[in-house]
Amino acid sequence: MTAVTPWWGALLGLLLGVGLVLVWKGLPVNRQVALDQRIEPYLDRAPRRSRLLTLDDPSPWRLSDLATPLTRRLAAALDRVLGGTESVRTRQQRAGAAPDPESFRVQQVLWGTGTATLALAAGTVLWWARGASVVALAVLVGCAFLGGVVLRDMLLTRAAERREAQIMAEFPSIAELLALSVTAGEGTAQALERVARLSRGELSSELDLCLAEARTGASLPEALLGMSRRTGLPPLVRFVDGLVIAIQRGTPLGEVLRAQAADAREAARQSLIEQGGKKEISMMVPVVFLVLPVTVLFAVYPGVTMLRLTV
Repeated sequence: MTAVTPWWGALLGLLLGVGLVLVWKGLPVNRQVALDQRIEPYLDRAPRRSRLLTLDDPSPWRLSDLATPLTRRLAAALDRVLGGTESVRTRQQRAGAAPDPESFRVQQVLWGTGTATLALAAGTVLWWARGASVVALAVLVGCAFLGGVVLRDMLLTRAAERREAQIMAEFPSIAELLALSVTAGEGTAQALERVARLSRGELSSELDLCLAEARTGASLPEALLGMSRRTGLPPLVRFVDGLVIAIQRGTPLGEVLRAQAADAREAARQSLIEQGGKKEISMMVPVVFLVLPVTVLFAVYPGVTMLRLTV
């Protein structure tokens, strides 16, 4: 008779194979030396602080020391597979975050690992309870990992769209305040600073960043163009372009800003009309599938009851 190998024997063999591969990859012969490790011995190091000045005694080994390099490698592999680094950087800027695609890939790996862990736990319970297939469990874990990665990407896109909607809601008021300040006799920089100081919101934060860039050496037109590139909204881009042209050519800013504010109000009104048209179609769903059947039921039920009584 042929002896049947238990499942735990195959599991132990798999763990042994994985361990041997990890040991082989960790040998100094196979270890790749990074560029910063090569040039570090030739750099001047800052003097080390005394351990007596530290408040906490760090442990000799932490889990993050092992998890961080592994997570970064997985994030780099995910970036090579998915690509779209410029798209991630653009959406991070639109969402008001620092443009750091590497950290976003790390977050995607962590989200995918979390969803895969939940799927693995649920699949393990099903495997013990009903004897589910190991292949189906592996497919479920892989799909859960991909779902976590895609979910994090969708949340970034949703955050960018939500911030853009807030900027568009604030834009007409900011444009009118700028027009009033310039018409009252203030300069462009002073008007921008006053509006940014008196207002609150996402667009005022962008104005603060624009003024900070202007204070650190960039010209005001360059700072304004940088703000338009970060947001990428067509009405705001047109507003900034008109403002920059007026500054460079010496055109009176009052008339330009009033015309731009009127255009911003018209764009906001057009956006509200478009949203109303979309919501009108969405409102037909509860009317057709909820209100209309109930109305028909109330109209027909008494007659059906009377016919039954007559019969």
